[in-house]
Amino acid sequence: MIRASHSARELVASAQNLPGFGDQPIWLSLIKVVAVFAFLVVMTLFAIVFERKVVGRMQNRIGPNRTGPWGILQSLADGVKLAFKEEVIPLLADKPVYFLAPILSAVPAFLAFSVIPFGPQVSMFGHKTALQLTDLPVGVLVVFACSSLGVYGIVLSGWASGSTYPLLGGLRSAAQMISYEVGMGLSMVAVFLFSDTMSTSGIIYGQRHIWNVVPLFVSFCIYAVCVVGETNRAPFDLAEAESELVGGFHTEYSSFKFAMFFLAEYINMVTVSALATTLFLGGWRAPVPISLWHGANHGWWPMLWFVIKVVLCIFVFVWLRGTLPRLRYDQFMQLGWKVLIPINLVWILAVTAIHVLRDRGWDSWKATALPLALVLIVVVIPALMVLEGAAARRTADRVAEDEAAARLEPTFPIPPMDLVVPTPKRLATTSAPRASVSEGDNADG
Repeated sequence: MIRASHSARELVASAQNLPGFGDQPIWLSLIKVVAVFAFLVVMTLFAIVFERKVVGRMQNRIGPNRTGPWGILQSLADGVKLAFKEEVIPLLADKPVYFLAPILSAVPAFLAFSVIPFGPQVSMFGHKTALQLTDLPVGVLVVFACSSLGVYGIVLSGWASGSTYPLLGGLRSAAQMISYEVGMGLSMVAVFLFSDTMSTSGIIYGQRHIWNVVPLFVSFCIYAVCVVGETNRAPFDLAEAESELVGGFHTEYSSFKFAMFFLAEYINMVTVSALATTLFLGGWRAPVPISLWHGANHGWWPMLWFVIKVVLCIFVFVWLRGTLPRLRYDQFMQLGWKVLIPINLVWILAVTAIHVLRDRGWDSWKATALPLALVLIVVVIPALMVLEGAAARRTADRVAEDEAAARLEPTFPIPPMDLVVPTPKRLATTSAPRASVSEGDNADG
């Protein structure tokens, strides 16, 4: 019976494309846990300095240059400063929830990285193991669930602070994150259909010939926009709009609790960058010029390609922060619900049709061209006509409002707002002779 159960477990694991994570020693799993934790902490320290340096370069500033060589220890100095600052707890705060909220924000950010593959199977201390903590048949959904749990920390922190502005910031952030989680989840559906699996290692295995960013470019663009809103990063950092909500949901937090919110934000940025690398950018596989080398996708080298891709994705986050202005909240919600989600649904229908037609034996170009042509004729062209008509109506309304305002203008003259009273010329001409006479009298005297 033991042999039968063992063989059945092996058959299930092989059918799910999982490389057998349950048979490795527990000490090896603990080493992986410590390695993932250390990687996230180091990437957080790096991302803080990297962001300040890049934004400083974009704005013709030097950036951090005092703490450590070239300012590379600035993020460590910030962490030490936050850890030793005085902690101020509001009198009206709900203390159990107030203490729990930062933990609910930081812990899921670490857990989400447990299913992200860093590389293929390697030899560690005489054991063959994958460079991944664990994997599941629904590994991508684990990352999605962990990112969703972060909403609870934000909402509870705003509610438990006992103040109005943190509560408004928490509610706004919750609405923002839930709205863009819908678009983010729908952008993953096309990847699941294309790869026939929700396992992260299986998705990377499916990109051994071509990365998913090429056939699923629409899903990649929608995912990129949604994760910026999901992580509360500029230009979608409306939960921390200083001109409206002071500091957002963490206004009443200080010291180490504020540092945990700070840590969760940057770890989430690293996590969504790693997930974008896994879903669309080939994961740990080397790019095309380097992949011609036979050893590029073997051994420990794939970890380097994975980290480079994650850093490039973080650079895009920083680039957006340094260049784009903040949107209004109504524009932001309209983009998510009225633009990204409808495009996502239509794109999922097109990918499903292509998938079904290929399974029925159609040629690849026919199975791809027919659904895309139907989408272009039935959806895209009417949508463009509707948008053009709406723009024309807005222009006509604006012209009508200008004409109505012109008719209501008063007929009597009104002085301009920037009125400058000129100096009278007569005063200038009369003052000159007086000055000359006085000078002559003084000379005669």
